[in-house]
Amino acid sequence: MINDIKKDGEERMKKSLEALENAFSKVRTGRAHPGMLSGVMVNYYGADTPLNQVASVNVEDSRTLLVQPFERSMVQAVDKAIREADLGLNPMTADVIRVPMPALTEETRRDMQKLARGEAENSRVSVRNIRRDMMNDVKDLAKEKEISEDEERRASDDIQKLTDKYIASIDSKLEAKEKELMEV
Repeated sequence: MINDIKKDGEERMKKSLEALENAFSKVRTGRAHPGMLSGVMVNYYGADTPLNQVASVNVEDSRTLLVQPFERSMVQAVDKAIREADLGLNPMTADVIRVPMPALTEETRRDMQKLARGEAENSRVSVRNIRRDMMNDVKDLAKEKEISEDEERRASDDIQKLTDKYIASIDSKLEAKEKELMEV
Protein backbone atom coordinates (compact mmCIF):
# COMPACT_ATOMS: atom_id res chain seq x y z
CA MET A 1 0.00 0.00 0.00
CA ILE A 2 2.74 2.44 0.94
CA ASN A 3 4.60 1.54 -2.25
CA ASP A 4 1.48 2.33 -4.30
CA ILE A 5 1.23 5.74 -2.63
CA LYS A 6 4.92 6.43 -3.31
CA LYS A 7 4.70 5.24 -6.92
CA ASP A 8 1.60 7.36 -7.61
CA GLY A 9 3.18 10.40 -5.95
CA GLU A 10 6.41 10.02 -7.90
CA GLU A 11 4.50 9.79 -11.19
CA ARG A 12 2.63 12.98 -10.33
CA MET A 13 5.90 14.73 -9.40
CA LYS A 14 7.41 13.64 -12.74
CA LYS A 15 4.42 15.19 -14.50
CA SER A 16 5.01 18.45 -12.59
CA LEU A 17 8.62 18.42 -13.76
CA GLU A 18 7.52 17.75 -17.36
CA ALA A 19 5.05 20.64 -17.14
CA LEU A 20 7.89 22.89 -15.94
CA GLU A 21 10.09 21.84 -18.87
CA ASN A 22 7.20 22.55 -21.23
CA ALA A 23 6.67 25.99 -19.68
CA PHE A 24 10.41 26.72 -19.90
CA SER A 25 10.41 25.82 -23.59
CA LYS A 26 7.95 28.67 -24.16
CA VAL A 27 10.10 31.19 -22.29
CA ARG A 28 12.01 32.96 -25.02
CA THR A 29 15.78 33.06 -25.03
CA GLY A 30 17.94 34.77 -27.63
CA ARG A 31 17.82 31.70 -29.88
CA ALA A 32 14.94 30.56 -32.05
CA HIS A 33 13.39 27.15 -31.39
CA PRO A 34 10.09 25.64 -32.61
CA GLY A 35 8.79 25.14 -29.04
CA MET A 36 8.29 28.88 -28.75
CA LEU A 37 5.22 28.65 -30.96
CA SER A 38 3.79 25.51 -29.34
CA GLY A 39 1.03 27.45 -27.56
CA VAL A 40 -0.17 29.31 -30.68
CA MET A 41 -3.71 28.43 -31.75
CA VAL A 42 -4.82 29.05 -35.35
CA ASN A 43 -8.42 29.54 -36.46
CA TYR A 44 -8.67 26.62 -38.88
CA TYR A 45 -12.05 26.62 -40.60
CA GLY A 46 -13.79 27.90 -37.48
CA ALA A 47 -11.97 25.71 -34.92
CA ASP A 48 -8.97 26.70 -32.83
CA THR A 49 -6.20 24.30 -33.81
CA PRO A 50 -2.60 24.10 -32.53
CA LEU A 51 -0.12 25.66 -34.97
CA ASN A 52 1.86 22.42 -35.36
CA GLN A 53 -1.26 20.75 -36.84
CA VAL A 54 -1.69 23.31 -39.64
CA ALA A 55 1.95 24.18 -40.37
CA SER A 56 5.49 22.92 -39.98
CA VAL A 57 7.74 25.02 -37.76
CA ASN A 58 11.49 24.86 -38.38
CA VAL A 59 14.55 26.84 -37.38
CA GLU A 60 15.93 28.69 -40.40
CA ASP A 61 18.90 30.14 -38.52
CA SER A 62 19.66 30.90 -34.87
CA ARG A 63 17.42 33.98 -34.88
CA THR A 64 14.64 33.05 -37.34
CA LEU A 65 11.81 30.53 -37.38
CA LEU A 66 10.36 29.33 -40.67
CA VAL A 67 6.64 28.48 -40.58
CA GLN A 68 5.23 26.67 -43.62
CA PRO A 69 1.44 26.20 -43.57
CA PHE A 70 0.29 22.93 -45.10
CA GLU A 71 -2.34 24.83 -47.11
CA ARG A 72 -1.45 28.02 -48.95
CA SER A 73 -4.81 29.54 -47.96
CA MET A 74 -3.82 29.34 -44.26
CA VAL A 75 -0.83 31.73 -44.54
CA GLN A 76 -2.80 34.79 -43.40
CA ALA A 77 -4.57 32.92 -40.56
CA VAL A 78 -1.24 31.57 -39.25
CA ASP A 79 0.36 35.03 -39.50
CA LYS A 80 -2.55 36.56 -37.57
CA ALA A 81 -2.40 33.83 -34.89
CA ILE A 82 1.33 34.39 -34.31
CA ARG A 83 0.82 38.17 -34.02
CA GLU A 84 -2.07 37.75 -31.57
CA ALA A 85 -0.29 35.15 -29.41
CA ASP A 86 1.29 37.95 -27.34
CA LEU A 87 4.82 36.60 -27.80
CA GLY A 88 6.29 39.90 -28.97
CA LEU A 89 6.96 38.44 -32.42
CA ASN A 90 6.41 40.19 -35.75
CA PRO A 91 6.23 37.63 -38.60
CA MET A 92 7.11 38.49 -42.21
CA THR A 93 4.73 36.84 -44.66
CA ALA A 94 5.24 35.70 -48.24
CA ASP A 95 4.58 32.11 -49.42
CA VAL A 96 6.06 31.05 -46.10
CA ILE A 97 6.18 32.91 -42.81
CA ARG A 98 9.52 33.98 -41.38
CA VAL A 99 9.48 34.90 -37.70
CA PRO A 100 12.61 36.86 -36.73
CA MET A 101 13.50 36.84 -33.04
CA PRO A 102 14.02 40.36 -31.76
CA ALA A 103 17.22 40.85 -29.79
CA LEU A 104 16.64 40.58 -26.06
CA THR A 105 17.39 43.69 -24.06
CA GLU A 106 18.65 43.48 -20.48
CA GLU A 107 15.17 44.43 -19.24
CA THR A 108 13.49 41.77 -21.38
CA ARG A 109 15.93 39.16 -20.11
CA ARG A 110 15.08 40.11 -16.51
CA ASP A 111 11.36 39.86 -17.26
CA MET A 112 11.90 36.42 -18.79
CA GLN A 113 13.85 35.41 -15.65
CA LYS A 114 10.92 36.51 -13.47
CA LEU A 115 8.60 34.48 -15.65
CA ALA A 116 10.87 31.42 -15.33
CA ARG A 117 11.09 31.85 -11.54
CA GLY A 118 7.29 32.05 -11.36
CA GLU A 119 6.94 28.83 -13.34
CA ALA A 120 9.51 27.12 -11.11
CA GLU A 121 7.67 28.28 -7.97
CA ASN A 122 4.40 26.90 -9.37
CA SER A 123 6.13 23.55 -9.89
CA ARG A 124 7.53 23.59 -6.35
CA VAL A 125 4.05 24.29 -4.97
CA SER A 126 2.67 21.44 -7.05
CA VAL A 127 5.33 19.03 -5.73
CA ARG A 128 4.63 20.13 -2.15
CA ASN A 129 0.90 19.60 -2.65
CA ILE A 130 1.61 16.10 -3.92
CA ARG A 131 3.77 15.48 -0.82
CA ARG A 132 0.90 16.68 1.41
CA ASP A 133 -1.53 14.32 -0.32
CA MET A 134 0.90 11.41 0.07
CA MET A 135 1.48 12.19 3.76
CA ASN A 136 -2.28 12.37 4.36
CA ASP A 137 -2.75 8.98 2.69
CA VAL A 138 -0.04 7.45 4.90
CA LYS A 139 -1.57 9.01 8.03
CA ASP A 140 -4.97 7.62 7.07
CA LEU A 141 -3.47 4.15 6.77
CA ALA A 142 -1.88 4.56 10.21
CA LYS A 143 -5.20 5.74 11.71
CA GLU A 144 -6.96 2.70 10.32
CA LYS A 145 -4.21 0.53 11.87
CA GLU A 146 -3.27 -0.87 8.46
CA ILE A 147 0.38 0.11 9.02
CA SER A 148 2.47 0.54 12.17
CA GLU A 149 3.86 3.83 13.48
CA ASP A 150 7.36 2.77 12.40
CA GLU A 151 6.14 2.12 8.86
CA GLU A 152 4.39 5.49 8.89
CA ARG A 153 7.59 7.24 10.00
CA ARG A 154 9.69 5.40 7.40
CA ALA A 155 7.19 6.22 4.66
CA SER A 156 7.13 9.89 5.72
CA ASP A 157 10.93 10.02 5.54
CA ASP A 158 10.90 8.40 2.08
CA ILE A 159 8.24 10.83 0.87
CA GLN A 160 10.30 13.78 2.14
CA LYS A 161 13.43 12.47 0.38
CA LEU A 162 11.44 12.08 -2.84
CA THR A 163 10.10 15.62 -2.48
CA ASP A 164 13.59 17.02 -1.82
CA LYS A 165 14.88 15.22 -4.93
CA TYR A 166 12.22 16.80 -7.17
CA ILE A 167 12.57 20.26 -5.61
CA ALA A 168 16.35 20.06 -6.23
CA SER A 169 15.67 19.04 -9.83
CA ILE A 170 13.33 22.02 -10.28
CA ASP A 171 15.98 24.34 -8.82
CA SER A 172 18.68 23.00 -11.14
CA LYS A 173 16.42 23.40 -14.19
CA LEU A 174 15.64 26.98 -13.12
CA GLU A 175 19.32 27.75 -12.64
CA ALA A 176 20.13 26.40 -16.12
CA LYS A 177 17.28 28.40 -17.68
CA GLU A 178 18.38 31.60 -15.93
CA LYS A 179 21.95 31.07 -17.16
CA GLU A 180 20.62 30.49 -20.68
CA LEU A 181 18.51 33.67 -20.49
CA MET A 182 21.42 35.84 -19.41
CA GLU A 183 23.75 34.62 -22.19
CA VAL A 184 24.30 37.33 -24.77
